Amino acid sequence: MNLARLDLNLVVALRALLEERNVTRAGQRVGLSQPAMSAALARLRRHFDDDLLARVGGHYELTALGQMLLDRTATAYDVLERLFASQADFDPAKENREFKLLASDYAVAVFGTELARAVHEEAPGIRLRFTHTPTTVVDDTATLLSATDGLLMPHGVISDFPATDLFDDRWVFLVARDHPSVGDRLTRKDLERLPWVTYQRTYDAPAVRQLGMLGVEPRVEVSVDSFQLLPLLVAGTRRVALVQSRLARLLAPIAAVRVVEPPYETVPLREALWWHPVHTHDAAHIWLRETAARVGTRLQSES
Repeated sequence: MNLARLDLNLVVALRALLEERNVTRAGQRVGLSQPAMSAALARLRRHFDDDLLARVGGHYELTALGQMLLDRTATAYDVLERLFASQADFDPAKENREFKLLASDYAVAVFGTELARAVHEEAPGIRLRFTHTPTTVVDDTATLLSATDGLLMPHGVISDFPATDLFDDRWVFLVARDHPSVGDRLTRKDLERLPWVTYQRTYDAPAVRQLGMLGVEPRVEVSVDSFQLLPLLVAGTRRVALVQSRLARLLAPIAAVRVVEPPYETVPLREALWWHPVHTHDAAHIWLRETAARVGTRLQSES
């Protein structure tokens, strides 16, 4: 396909048409008249050799190809927007823009809050938007990174993309503050007999996989898609949960839980900021990465 012969304005029209599923509303959304949007739809139908929007009764529905293009078009739009927003120079004190970062709630609580504080002090016009890391991050890393400004994730989950190391952490266990049968340190037998609260997406918790290699199969009683909810689901119960040490220290005072050491040497955790190579030389991204690295260094020195 010869990209030089394509009209990139059609990406804008395509996204509006697929999301609105109405020619008039799509035109209003992008500032085109109804005849102009109809003409754009006709060009898109010729290009894809597909109706994209099929009339069903008094409304339009997406064809199978249109449904497939829905997410791809949004991603392509984001990539183009970021591409043409690239800058040779960046003055954080004067700029007004938003950075989107994919992150777990753990990364936001421990690191994102500190990064947001630094940005607030140095760049009052800069906004940060943290979005929960989707489950497709392992299978479709390049697409996700191309449409965002960075990903906060520990080493050991993805590879082959540039990254800046931020800080180290380690895995510890949480039990109720008044747990009747757990002392200062858990035993392997404790891990086998006690009910567990676990984080649902195990790719974010390689230490859980380590348990399997040790022959320990957690008896999961509750699972949740939030690290920060683990202490609340442990408090007042016989349950046990595996969490990051920094998060445990942060949340233990507000939940009736205590930290106990594991009966084995846990897998270390090194949090990093990952990005797509397309952003490497962009001045705004360089500033963001340098700021993140500085905040990470400060966190590391305070631990």
